[in-house]
Amino acid sequence: MNLPVQTQGLSKRYGGLTAVRDLDLTVRAGEVYGFLGPNGAGKTTTLRMLLGLVRPSAGTVRLLGRTPGAGRLTGVGALIEGPAFYPYLSGRDNLRVLARYAGVGADRIATVLDLVDLTSRAGDRYTGYSLGMKQRLGVAAALLKDPRLLILDEPTNGLDPAGIADMRALIRRLGAAGCTVLVSSHLLGEVEQICDRIGVIVGGRMVAEGSVAELCGSAGLRVLADPLDQAVTRARELVGADRVRVVNGGLDLSVEPDRAAWLNAELVGAGLAVRELRHRDRDLEQVFFELVERGTADVA
Repeated sequence: MNLPVQTQGLSKRYGGLTAVRDLDLTVRAGEVYGFLGPNGAGKTTTLRMLLGLVRPSAGTVRLLGRTPGAGRLTGVGALIEGPAFYPYLSGRDNLRVLARYAGVGADRIATVLDLVDLTSRAGDRYTGYSLGMKQRLGVAAALLKDPRLLILDEPTNGLDPAGIADMRALIRRLGAAGCTVLVSSHLLGEVEQICDRIGVIVGGRMVAEGSVAELCGSAGLRVLADPLDQAVTRARELVGADRVRVVNGGLDLSVEPDRAAWLNAELVGAGLAVRELRHRDRDLEQVFFELVERGTADVA
């Protein structure tokens, strides 16, 4: 069975700059895959190579079993960077132009407008749309051909909180209906809620991939103790230096929560004043920043 998205050793160089390096990416059928990374990490360059808009310097790309650029990519819808439409046509008429070009029936236009909640403003000129409305029209255009694979680059850009919630619900519905969705986003909370798996790219390299649970790993303990420098030294002696991080004036320990009583006794026995000791859940935001810091150091 062909995977919707598969790359091997994918690389892109611009002169002396390597934007993407040796990227192996696999997106499985029917999943919502989150593609994360800081600005300049190579996310958009990767998506453009997937769609055949940019030629790779090395490596291979397969989309729905085919190589981009070898004929029309059927079954694929995409919104990359900002949508581009005719400014003085209405939203509906812009979709009519695209539908005619793509050989899509006119009845599909009403369906996608309803999906992105633009029906009431479909007759307005595109030039009068807000940034969020333009973004939603771009998603509607990507859905015109009822794609099996949908690639979205920052689909919530410009949306207000209600619009973000609607987009999240739409992506969930598409995934539940069997559409494979590859979504690039900087909103970690949204990605955490909608994605089955996540890939993190830093400096053009994939630094981590897996489900949210796999990436976040086990929980730990949060400790506030005085004096802080002595607490750091003693905690490192007890659990190992690699399991102790100083964060916002306290300690984050990567140890099993059931060791809390033992740890408290050891710290107090060392003459430290323990002000707080509690269970700490690792969320995607914390893991993301750890991965970015580690990946940036590796690239440097």
